[in-house]
Parts: sequence; structure tokens; C-alpha cells
Amino acid sequence: MALLALLGALGVVVAVTSVGGKIKLPQLGPECIVRADGEVALDLVQMANAATITAVGVRRKMPERAVVIALATALQESKLENLDTGDRDSVGLFQQRPSQGWGTPEKIQDPRYSAGKFYSALKKVKGWQKMRVTDAAQKVQRSAYPNAYEKWADESAVLAKALTGRATGAVECTVSGEPALRGATAAAALAEGMRLDWGKGLATIEATQAGGLSVAVKDAGAGWRYAHWLVSHASSTGVERVRFADLEWSAPGGKWQPVTGDGVAGNATVVAEVFH
Repeated sequence: MALLALLGALGVVVAVTSVGGKIKLPQLGPECIVRADGEVALDLVQMANAATITAVGVRRKMPERAVVIALATALQESKLENLDTGDRDSVGLFQQRPSQGWGTPEKIQDPRYSAGKFYSALKKVKGWQKMRVTDAAQKVQRSAYPNAYEKWADESAVLAKALTGRATGAVECTVSGEPALRGATAAAALAEGMRLDWGKGLATIEATQAGGLSVAVKDAGAGWRYAHWLVSHASSTGVERVRFADLEWSAPGGKWQPVTGDGVAGNATVVAEVFH
């Protein structure tokens, strides 16, 4: 309530909602904007979860359509937040239920595990590739609101195009304040996160002298997949800069900007620098 009083004193008008008897403050603005034949605004946590869901789909060699369906499902079920509660015993990004065989609550709250379970279930749905987003999602989720997923189809298509690497410099997040991690700790956490999300198919990761890592890529699509993943996870891993081709993203600025000379990373390597 002290924060509300402060906002009132500053002349800021906010709408406050009550969820489960608890006061829920509104977001003051999304930190991430994704532009790829459309525009989607997310906060840093939502962005990281969207990137992980996409990475798991790519790692499992699922087509982009599957990623669209997974993202639409998570947007509807949890707003891309890794919830520890829900309807009955539902938890996690996809609100999967331990009592229905999805796994233990602890496992379901691992975004990689829950995304993997969703893709496995989707793959078993006959003809899912030709279904509407909401129909394919409903075959997996068996929701009481079977048409609810369709309203997220357009947003999910924008996210999927960017996060699968089919758009250039499409994910822009502004990360301010004290970094979550610094130095060697940040670099180690970043490398571990990439390996967990992308799996054995991830190209070679090498440490850089500047403090951070570089990832070798075969083509521009792979480069932008990793570059956008790095930006999406920058807040929790202490990433200060990401470079690919002739563009560079920085945490405080939040924008992709052209670079020249020594700043150019080239088309064969994605470079990430962490805060020192």
C-alpha cells in the first residue's frame, strides 16, 4: 500500500485489481517489443518463457506451426507466466495437472519439461498441422473454453516468426537496474541456460576474452534464433550486449543498432557479452 500512496502523491493514476484477496499492481509498461509482420509487447519474464518454449520446439524438430500453437496455449493458460497455482491442481506455463498424468508439480514448473510434454502430446494429435490453432490446442488441453486459444493466434505467429529466426533484429528488450548476475557467474549461467534450452543440437559455445560467449552458426536463421534467445533471457543472465552480423543490441538501450569496424560480429558467430 505504501507504493500506491507514493504513486498517488506523484499524481500517477493506476487501476488496481484484486486476485484471490491479494492486491495486484498493474504493469507500468512492457520491457520487450517483438516486431515480425506484427507487433507484440511482453514483460521480461514472459519474453524469456516464450523464448524457451520456442527453443524446445526447435530442438525437437517441430515445425513453426507447432510453436505457434504452443505459444498461443501458454498465453491463454498462464499469460506466459510460470504459475505455481491454477484451476484445481493446475500449475506452470500450460496449466498442466499432475493428477492427469502430466508429471509432478515440480517437474511441470520447469518450463523446458512442460513445453516438452506439450509438444509430445501435440505430436500425437492426428492432423494437428491442418487444424485451427484453437482446435489443435484444445485436443491437448481439453479446456472448458475450447475456442479461447484462437484469440492469441496472431500474437503467437509474430513471436514464433521472430524466435525461430525468420526475422532480423525482431526482439528488443530494455533491461535496466542492477544486473542479476555479473562476470564469470553470468557467463556460466548463460552457457548453461543455452545448453538446457537448445540441447545437443546447439553449435559450439566458446568463452570470449571480453567476458561472455560466442556461438558458431551455419546460417542467418540459426544466428537470429540464438541472438533473439539471448536478448529474451538477458535480464536473468546478466547479458549486456548481443552482436550478430552488423547489428548490436545493448541492455540499457534495448534496441538493435548498426555497428561497423571491430564491432561487427559477422554472419558465422553470435556474440554475447555479460556485465562485469
